[in-house]
Amino acid sequence: MRSEQLIRWGIIGPGTIARTFAAGIARSRTGHLVAIATRNPGRPGLPDGFPGARIVEGYEALLKDPEIDAVYIATPHPGHAEWAIKTVRAGKHLLVEKPMALSAFEAQSIFHEAKKAGVFAGEAYMYRFHPQTARLVELVREGAIGDVRIIRSSFGFDMGSYRPEHRLFANDLAGGGILDVGGYPVSVVCMLAGAAEEKTFLEPQTVSGAARLGPSGVDEWASAVLKFPNDIVAEVSCSIMAEQDNVLRIIGSKGRIEVKDFWFASGTEGGIGRIEIIRGDGQRTIEVEEKRHLYSFEVDAVGEAIRAGRAEFSFPGMSAEDTRANLRVLDRWRASVGLEYAIETAAKRTTNLAGAAVVAGSNVPKRQIPGVAKPASNVVLGFEFFPSFASASLTLDAFYEAGGNVFDTAFVYRAGKTESIFGDWHTSRKVDREDIILIGKGAHSPLCYPDVIARQLDQSLERLKTDYVDVYFMHRDNPDIPVGEFVDAMDAEVRRGRIRGIFGGSNWTRERMDEAIAYAERNGKAAPAALSNNFSLAEMLDSIWPGCVAASDDGWKDWLAKRQIPNFAWSSQGRGFFTDRAGRDKQEDEEIVRVWYSERNFKRRDRAIELARKRGCSPIHIALAYVIAQPFPVIPLIGPRTVAELEDSLSALQITLAPEELRWLEG
Repeated sequence: MRSEQLIRWGIIGPGTIARTFAAGIARSRTGHLVAIATRNPGRPGLPDGFPGARIVEGYEALLKDPEIDAVYIATPHPGHAEWAIKTVRAGKHLLVEKPMALSAFEAQSIFHEAKKAGVFAGEAYMYRFHPQTARLVELVREGAIGDVRIIRSSFGFDMGSYRPEHRLFANDLAGGGILDVGGYPVSVVCMLAGAAEEKTFLEPQTVSGAARLGPSGVDEWASAVLKFPNDIVAEVSCSIMAEQDNVLRIIGSKGRIEVKDFWFASGTEGGIGRIEIIRGDGQRTIEVEEKRHLYSFEVDAVGEAIRAGRAEFSFPGMSAEDTRANLRVLDRWRASVGLEYAIETAAKRTTNLAGAAVVAGSNVPKRQIPGVAKPASNVVLGFEFFPSFASASLTLDAFYEAGGNVFDTAFVYRAGKTESIFGDWHTSRKVDREDIILIGKGAHSPLCYPDVIARQLDQSLERLKTDYVDVYFMHRDNPDIPVGEFVDAMDAEVRRGRIRGIFGGSNWTRERMDEAIAYAERNGKAAPAALSNNFSLAEMLDSIWPGCVAASDDGWKDWLAKRQIPNFAWSSQGRGFFTDRAGRDKQEDEEIVRVWYSERNFKRRDRAIELARKRGCSPIHIALAYVIAQPFPVIPLIGPRTVAELEDSLSALQITLAPEELRWLEG
């Protein structure tokens, strides 16, 4: 795009903030408003708020308009993620009114889609671009009040009375103060805590919140205390039922700074903003006069980024990582006060993030696993990390839509929450149970006894909302118990039809596996026919968790080749050893150092890096391809925390390694 060419804007959603932003476009140097999309084009007075713009019926119609370069999303925030993703997939640049999404997980998905589409994506915090904000950051960095110690920030107003029909009180519309205005004080204290360190943003170590949840379950007023790594403590508050002073206060070792009505600087239409510096040796006022429209700075920041070919804001705008970090704080604030919206539950969230039905894909290769009737994807999705259904469903949807159909759960993961999430997911998506392979695990230490298996499986199946698992593992072994008792217990579940494929041991030695198989054969029982031990290019030197067993050494490889028992391998990519988190000179990550650091492993890592350069991929892709290419069935478990990480792992499935390359990688 030529540097002098105006950015042609379209707006989705015709509300108050959209009219304010339109005024900012009109007063900008880089933008021109072309069209406004609405579902009610005949609404009286609509054209008056957007002079000169075409009124377009329907949001999709705007995204198809070839005269639109960039789109501003101004719908209520539950629709932000859906229309943001649709916008970037349509090839349009994107600015989303805050909050960009309901969670950091959703925002990550938006930025990932924008990166794939090669378009700009940003979150709209208009105050960040005003000269007053820049001056405030300068004062902190210059040490105008010494070392910053405490920051207090609020954004609150009083709606007067409870109005259940209003969006701010609607649970289904993610009402309340934290998402509507709480992001403002959080974003500014994180910016200022960062400024004290010559950084653009700093994420707090701890977030502790309190809130009044009203009749509809949304926060009517809320506060939180944030503790940063540099020992700065911040107090933030927001409200929709309490008029606050909205004064920003920065307290340092030599004085304090106060700014009234900080969010609106010198006013929407311009004026004079004042920064008060109060010290023991006197008080002074810094006036920041600005005649430009408050939102015009934001419009021009987007325009300049697009013209320069940048994918996101640079400082003082909210970069992609700033937005994700800010939303992580809001996520933690909400969690600490027990705030979950109905629209984040399985009952309401029955589509993917883009608002479409979840349909099985075919891009992930499949293989036949001995003992399992259904073809299985070449990788298994483990998802014990995710804190909620809303966050987990993003990755579950993406995996299934790519063609993945094997899912790993366990009785102990997050005290059963992972199983419940999966049950909610496959039922809310109406996934055909016969098309997926479900792995269950039970009898983890210290409750590693045969009589525990049936009782725990009762609970697991109820949570999973199914009457059987396809694969079942003893999650740990208890050598003090005769192995036959475990075989008898699992054989009983096979006969009951609650294990309809294969079972085996997770973190079992091959000696115990051999003993269990021999017992089953002697006594006419179903025999263990699966393993779930660590297997990776890097050999595990020390147990990640107590009772873990690795199956990567030569003895195990010989056994696996002879038995041809499928190993559902956890930590198949070395838990970060093949990424930049590891290196001979990097000692920060205690687990990586303890578990993986040896010269033998580093030589393998060196060769993986070399082969990755030749193949045009990443070393972690080579590590995953190595596992899949073994001459015995290994089905790696992957645990991506974002859709971007998932798609990155799945890209390794396109890599085929020859036997000589496997031997070379091993050295």
